[in-house]
Amino acid sequence: MSTRELVVLGTASQVPTRYRNHNGYLMLWDGRGFLFDPGEGTQRQMLLAGVSASQITHICVSHFHGDHSLGLAGMIQRISLDGVPHEIPVRYPASGQVYYDRLRRSSIFLDKSRLRPCPLSVEGEQEPGPPAVIAARLDHTVESWGYRIQDPDRWRLDPERLRAAGVKGPAAGILLRDGRVDVDGRSVSLRDVGWLERGRSMAFVMDTRPCAGAIALARDVDLLVAESTYLESEAAEARERGHMTAGDAARLAVEAGARRLVLTHFSQRHPTVQAFLEEAGAIHPDAHAVRDLDRITLPSRP
Repeated sequence: MSTRELVVLGTASQVPTRYRNHNGYLMLWDGRGFLFDPGEGTQRQMLLAGVSASQITHICVSHFHGDHSLGLAGMIQRISLDGVPHEIPVRYPASGQVYYDRLRRSSIFLDKSRLRPCPLSVEGEQEPGPPAVIAARLDHTVESWGYRIQDPDRWRLDPERLRAAGVKGPAAGILLRDGRVDVDGRSVSLRDVGWLERGRSMAFVMDTRPCAGAIALARDVDLLVAESTYLESEAAEARERGHMTAGDAARLAVEAGARRLVLTHFSQRHPTVQAFLEEAGAIHPDAHAVRDLDRITLPSRP
């Protein structure tokens, strides 16, 4: 059975609180695990959430502010200690190479990890997949990148329409491979007997002002994880500090056509998430203001 589920490990911005750990998000994707922005305390939050280092197959860091990266050192050492056997690509802004290097070797340990550093300097597809990993620049006070996980589109064939068109046996495979097939002197195309099923997708848009990169990443995704550090009453401060409000995140989701919106990265001045949920919920119909250790599934398709 496939699993497409976001495990929320931390939801704080800048500093942790009694109820919020630093950032950390593990997207489980059919046997793969994409760990986004491991802040301080991420490995302990993984224990509480019931997920393990061996489930991590990719690490994606948006930028090198501490609340998004200080847990990387601990996670690398945990990956080594647990003997994770597979290679793990680590993506991060190329301009932050010095910070990656410091976190990579921050203390003494017997290093058995198999990490592949992948510094980002060019937007677009970073790994073909499936699922593909796509990255785009955001608009923060330092260089920051967002990510998209994307399954390929695929054609689905309707058995009744196949029979009616006389397509059977090896001809169906030829049709899927070539896009059309000749049957009794007639040309049958995929559109005649099937439909294009859009690949499932999620986007991770952390510390940023509203920008074109965020819209591109969020376009038609099933699940959008977006920072919402502030409320609309604090919009001027949000712009100054390179962040979004809950309203900004909701408008981003609506403009991009994102199906489900996850709000996170809340300012410590707000002890509860209710106001964020109300602000975004008035704009987007499927908004969730998450708490630490919540799990959010990728919404099902009709």
